[in-house]
Amino acid sequence: MKYKIVSDSTSNLFHLSDIDYDYVPMKIITSEKEYEDTPTLDVPGMVEDLKHLKGTSGTSCPNVHDWMQAFGDADCIFAVTITGTLSGSYAAANQAKADYLEEHPNARVYVIDSLSAGPEMRLIVEELKTCILKEMPFGDIVKHIQNYQKHSHLLFSLQSLTNLANNGRVIPAVAKIAGIIGIRVVGKASDEGTLQPMHKCRGEKKALDTIIHEMKTMGFANKKVRIAHCFNQDSAQTLKEMILKEFPQSDVQVECTTALCSYYAEMGGLMIGFEDADVVNA
Repeated sequence: MKYKIVSDSTSNLFHLSDIDYDYVPMKIITSEKEYEDTPTLDVPGMVEDLKHLKGTSGTSCPNVHDWMQAFGDADCIFAVTITGTLSGSYAAANQAKADYLEEHPNARVYVIDSLSAGPEMRLIVEELKTCILKEMPFGDIVKHIQNYQKHSHLLFSLQSLTNLANNGRVIPAVAKIAGIIGIRVVGKASDEGTLQPMHKCRGEKKALDTIIHEMKTMGFANKKVRIAHCFNQDSAQTLKEMILKEFPQSDVQVECTTALCSYYAEMGGLMIGFEDADVVNA
């Protein structure tokens, strides 16, 4: 049986070793230019362009054909999407599943709504990889991932919510608070897959302290953490060191956001995916 994992590019993951993996690109579309979320995109250039953009901007999810192509000819497919509350990617992947099964009636496809974005999606993909390499049966992987998602979480710290507000992802009043100089909004992906602002923090240090507090409140202790940053390496590294100081057995990795997450996190944004202490890894 040929197994394959596919995610949309919101996972910030273009390559995955030792496993058949592919991604489908999201797009950022402005009144002046279109950006496709691929490894060759100049993300710093895109972010700089957006800072000076006078017109409108938005995002576009992969279509059914994109997902179908990424499925290839695999027998068992796991497709991981950004939360369905923020994008049509999940709906497109489900339609692709239906079309694929018509052409490959003996195949098996499981579409996973991450109810999240960025580094929490990456954690799901990594867990799928571990399951497949352990040669777990398809049905057992589905059950395992359903349980795994109950114990994975996403926090974020943003100094601008302009693009989220302009695209209807958060209310404008919250975005205005984040626009005040020195204020960062710390929030989480809710159980329903929406973005839920929780704290207004004055300064980076307060925001990082708040993230650590929220991680502990949500049950974190010496598990996996994936930190994605939008041109904020120093804060991401500081947060990593804070986590390891208190939880030295944690597996903490830092990565850069790619185009879609950079668009919504904006300059200086942090996204933190992590497992809680009750997670059962494959």
